[in-house]
Amino acid sequence: MKREIRIAVLGLGWMGQAHSRSALRIPSLFPDRSFEPILQVCADVDPARQESAVKNYGFKRATGDWMEAATADDVDAVWVTAPNMLHLPMIEAATKAGKAVFSEKPIGGKPEQTVQAYKLATAAGVPTGVGYNYVWAPLVLHAKNLIASGALGEITHYRGRFLSMYGSDELGLLTWRFKLADAGYGVSSDILSHSVSMAQFLVGGISEVVGMQNTTIKQRPLPSGNAGHYSRGKATDPKGDVENEDFASMLCTFENGATGTFEVSRTVVGPESQNAFEIYGTKGSLMWNLEKINELQYYELGTSLNTGYTTIYGGDRFPFHGAFVPGQANAIGFEDLVAIEDYSFMQSIAEGTKFGQSFKEAVDVVSVQQALINSWSSRTWERVKDLSL
Repeated sequence: MKREIRIAVLGLGWMGQAHSRSALRIPSLFPDRSFEPILQVCADVDPARQESAVKNYGFKRATGDWMEAATADDVDAVWVTAPNMLHLPMIEAATKAGKAVFSEKPIGGKPEQTVQAYKLATAAGVPTGVGYNYVWAPLVLHAKNLIASGALGEITHYRGRFLSMYGSDELGLLTWRFKLADAGYGVSSDILSHSVSMAQFLVGGISEVVGMQNTTIKQRPLPSGNAGHYSRGKATDPKGDVENEDFASMLCTFENGATGTFEVSRTVVGPESQNAFEIYGTKGSLMWNLEKINELQYYELGTSLNTGYTTIYGGDRFPFHGAFVPGQANAIGFEDLVAIEDYSFMQSIAEGTKFGQSFKEAVDVVSVQQALINSWSSRTWERVKDLSL
């Protein structure tokens, strides 16, 4: 008999909607699962979203009080999908109530908040997960298997980047993502966290870093009324200061001796969602880019005259892919990765096993972020210290 996992979702924005859809899809995608997901309660301050949660997503009820949802007796697991600075109080309430907790990254907006969330969950002894969903892409999992098999030889260099245009419009509104009190840090929390989690997943720990940051668009129009997160203002609108960084770059050394470079930006023009890595070894190399999620480039060192990268297309021979579509080179997309991570998290709860991307992995990421932030001031190399200790 499958174990019921009664779910609370705190915040029905983009990611809250994606995780809610995952819960609806999982029974048909993964029939051999050990659990039964139940959308129990959704919390959101917007009455229209509350109505949508029940009418369109099938939640049994909705509320404007996230505390009630996070601590309800008829809830087993809580998904935290609200703005960054609400993560910690929500996690504190849920863990003290004994709930399993899945939080969207970066878990708070500053490294110390991620660490506090980890300590709260550890003290409560509850299962945890964090939304580094890109590591669940089937071809990323295949890349990890290739590296582990020795196909690339000794890893010598890693290049990670996440270049996005979501903040490139200078008339994009000054919403919570651009304010220190609401979002915490900027791209070093928002998208560098994805790049670092990917690197640690594929190559291993990072031991020292040095880097820089910049705020490219220094002022944005102030929002008014019910303006959405990606709404656009006018040149004549009153403006406010952007309080966190638009750009960050980092040089690093991995614990295994490999070198690394990272670059992230939310204001570049051109790359629309270029979350990518290049991994170089003594026997070969790999390249992957979210914009071409179903393609992995593989170079195998040899003596053949037919040199160059081979394109490996996604297909049902790779982990999880066949749950969504059969055959080869039939594509899957972003929300399929969310479904994979949600399935894997709930399966770990049902089976009593550790989830691969827990709050500890989130602390590993912010330990690197804190060393990077330190280097912005010291302008020199900084050692990465495990902030969980």
